[in-house]
Amino acid sequence: MRAREQKREISAAKGGMMLVVKQYRCTHSSTCICMKGHLSEDAIFLVFQHLNWNPRLIAAMSCVCKWFDEVAKRVLWKEFCRTRAPKMMLDLQSSGSHSVDGNWKALGKLLIYCSGCSKGGLFNTIHIPGHFVYRTRFSRTSGKSFLIPQCRTDVLYVSDPCEHLDQGEEGDVGFFRGVFKSFSFSRVRKMLIDRQAKFHPTEVCPYCKAKLWSMLQANMIPRSASCRLGAYDDCIEYYVCLNGHMLGISTLLPLSDSEEVSELE
Repeated sequence: MRAREQKREISAAKGGMMLVVKQYRCTHSSTCICMKGHLSEDAIFLVFQHLNWNPRLIAAMSCVCKWFDEVAKRVLWKEFCRTRAPKMMLDLQSSGSHSVDGNWKALGKLLIYCSGCSKGGLFNTIHIPGHFVYRTRFSRTSGKSFLIPQCRTDVLYVSDPCEHLDQGEEGDVGFFRGVFKSFSFSRVRKMLIDRQAKFHPTEVCPYCKAKLWSMLQANMIPRSASCRLGAYDDCIEYYVCLNGHMLGISTLLPLSDSEEVSELE
């Protein structure tokens, strides 16, 4: 059985040191059912393991109280990510870290949620609501196509585009998302800082709420990205947040044109 992870704080007291277990208090009223006691983390782990780490149920449980939310962030979302994308998670943690940049909840959301866009937001030309997707393939090989040559030693996983067809004058639109491995040590981050790239003044990452750099403004979008997506060269844009989450949009070529691009590659 999985050993219970406990957070402890050391508090100084007269006459010596005393171990104090960190308490998680319910943020609901005194009549909330949560006040009657919690299941152990071991029991919660086994229940959600039986449920195959259902993300909707994890999200629902997180809303019950602060204690459940902490367990979900620390344990359940981590196991969901490991189950949904085991090879990808193994690679992201191969540097020896027990966590990932940002947090497990943010990464779990990135795996299954297309952020869409709204007028006046990051991609302000059209309004397409964000939505959950059943399954998306993330590729490390595809990620290389989104990096300029100086940065191709970085590891970036990028999803297949989530296609939204017939968007009026915008045509066929594709949203894509991704995540860097060890972004704080990446060449992309260093180059963004060296180029004094500016953060977006109002918008933040929809997955972790961190500030966003525009790769378009930093002139760091290679032509290979549009080839990989089957998109027009001048109609692709993406952002990277401080935690290494990437989200972008492209205007997709008609199917016949996409086939021609593939042949050229």
